[in-house]
Amino acid sequence: MIRTHKAGELRGSDAGAEVSLAGWVARRRDHGGVTFLDLRDASGIVQVVCRDLPTAQALRSEWCVLVRGAVAERGEGNVNPGLATGEIEVVASDIEVLSQSEPVPFPIEGSDEIESGVDETLRWRHRYLDLRRVGPARAIRTRARAVSIMRRVMESHDFLDIETPYLTRSTPEGARDFLVPVRLQPGQWYALPQSPQLFKQLLMVSGLERYYQIARCFRDEDFRADRTPEFTQLDIEMSFLDEEDIFALTEELFTALWRELLDVELSTPFMRMTYAEAMRRYGSDKPDLRCDLELVDLTSLMAGTEFRVFQAEHVGAVVVPGGAAYSRRELDEWQEWAKSRGGKGIAWLLIPEDGEPKGSITKLEPERLDALPAAAGAQAGDAILFAAGPRRTTLELLGALRLAVARQQGLLREDEWRFLWIVDAPMFEPTDDGWTAVHHPFTAPTDEWADRFHEDPENALARAYDVVGNGMELGGGSIRIHRGEMQQRVFDVIGLTRDEAQSKFGFLLEAFKYGPPPHGGIAFGLERLSAKLAGTDAIREVMAFPKASSGGDPLTGAPTTITPEQRKEAGIDFVVTD
Repeated sequence: MIRTHKAGELRGSDAGAEVSLAGWVARRRDHGGVTFLDLRDASGIVQVVCRDLPTAQALRSEWCVLVRGAVAERGEGNVNPGLATGEIEVVASDIEVLSQSEPVPFPIEGSDEIESGVDETLRWRHRYLDLRRVGPARAIRTRARAVSIMRRVMESHDFLDIETPYLTRSTPEGARDFLVPVRLQPGQWYALPQSPQLFKQLLMVSGLERYYQIARCFRDEDFRADRTPEFTQLDIEMSFLDEEDIFALTEELFTALWRELLDVELSTPFMRMTYAEAMRRYGSDKPDLRCDLELVDLTSLMAGTEFRVFQAEHVGAVVVPGGAAYSRRELDEWQEWAKSRGGKGIAWLLIPEDGEPKGSITKLEPERLDALPAAAGAQAGDAILFAAGPRRTTLELLGALRLAVARQQGLLREDEWRFLWIVDAPMFEPTDDGWTAVHHPFTAPTDEWADRFHEDPENALARAYDVVGNGMELGGGSIRIHRGEMQQRVFDVIGLTRDEAQSKFGFLLEAFKYGPPPHGGIAFGLERLSAKLAGTDAIREVMAFPKASSGGDPLTGAPTTITPEQRKEAGIDFVVTD
C-alpha cells in the first residue's frame, strides 16, 4: 500500500505519528505562505498543513495526491468539531501529485444530502464524480452494508445462496422480456429473467428446501420515475412452511437492518391487514400508517340521492382537520390536483366554527347535508373533501388525497417507522377478454377458496402477502401451488390451454410430477429497501450506475445502434419459416 493510514480515521491518539495519506484535494486555502488542504478519501476528510512546499501552491480541487507528514494536535481553540478528525491535522513534509483533474462539472464538496440540486442527468453522466460526494457515497455504502446483513441473517437460518440463470426462456410474468439473440441458433432467442421465480420453485422440488439469492432482474416496462429496467432483489424460497414462517423471517431481517444501520428498534410482529381493509380505510394496498387520517365511506348515505355528483358506485371523503379555513383558491387547487390524477374533481364542504356549512354540495338534499358532518366524523372548523365514481378508481384517488392532505397539514409523522403485512389479496383481476393472475399464476388460493376459486374468480383470494413500510411496498410473495390439478384450474381461469401451458411451463409441470413439496417465498426490492435505509425515496440514488427515467444510460450512452455486420452475425433479422 502506498498509504499507511486512512485520512478520516486519524484521531488525537495518532499525534506524533508519521503517516502517508492518499486521496483527493477537496479544498485548498492559502494563508500568508501557509497552504491548508482538506484531503478526502473514502473514510472522510483530514486537514493538511503545507509550509514551504511549492507543490502545494499548484494543487487544485479533485487532484489526486499522496501526502507524507506527521500528525499534530490542533491545539485549544483550533479544534473543528464538525470533522471527525477535527482534533488533529497533518503537517506535510512532501506532496506527490498522482494525477490531475479538470474543473468538475458540479460542486463535489458542500451539502451532505444525497440530492444536490444538480441536474440528475448530469450527475448520472459523471456518476464517478457524484459518488465522491458524501451523501451519494453514504447511500451506496448503506446498500452494501444492507446486503452483508441480509446474507448473515439468511445463512444463520441455513439458506443456500444459489445462482440461477440469466439466459433463459421467455415466460409470461407480467412485463415484457428483454430478449437476446442466439448467434449459433438463428431465429432463437433467450430472455433475461424478470425474476428467478420458476427456477426457485424447481429448487424446492430438488429437495434443497431453503434458497436465497441477491438476484438481478430485468423488465422491459414503460418509463416511470420509480422503475428501472434492471434491478436487484433479495429472492427467497423455502419448503414445508406457511405464511407465518415468511413473516417471522422477514421481521427478523428488517429488525437487523434497522437496528444496525439506523439504530432503530422495530416493533414486531408487524400489523396484519387484509387487502380489502387497506383499500376501504386508506385507498391503497400500501398504506402509510404514519398518518391517522382514514377514508370515509358515504356510499350508503348517498344511496338514492338526486344530487347528480353523488350518483356513483362509490362516494367517499377525506376530513381535513382545520380545513374550514381553506380559501377558494386553495379549494380550486385541490380540484386541479384531482384532475391531474385522472379524477373528475373534488367536491367540498366547509364546516365553520360558527355559521352554516358552505361548499359545492350545498344543493344536496337537506336531510343528507345535515347528516354529513356526523357521518364523516367531522368537527367544527374542519373541511370535508369528496370524490365519487367507480369504486376502485375513487378509492385510489381518495387514498392519494389522504396523503396529500396529511403532508399539507403536517399530519405525517416523518420520524416514525410503521410496517404492516397486506394479506388476502385478490387472486385474479379482469382483463378485456377474461382474467389474469394478480400476483402470478403459481400463487395458491386461500384455504377457503381452494376448491372453488375457478367458480368465482372475481372474489377469490390468494395466499399472497406484501410487506409495506411507510407507504412503500418493500417486498412481496406468496405460498405457491404445488399440486398439478389446482395449477391446471388456475390455467383454465386465465385462459391458458393445456397445450399453451405445456409450451410455456412444461419444464415446471414435468418437475411437479415428482413429489413437489409445499413451498413459498418472498422477494424484497433491494433498491427500495436500501433507499428507505439511506433516507431517500429515489431508488436510483442507491444504484452505483443508474439508468435515467427514460431508460437510457447517461454515462455510457447505452442503448446504441449496432452495425449491419453485428445484426447479421447475431441473426436478428433471421426469418423463421415453417
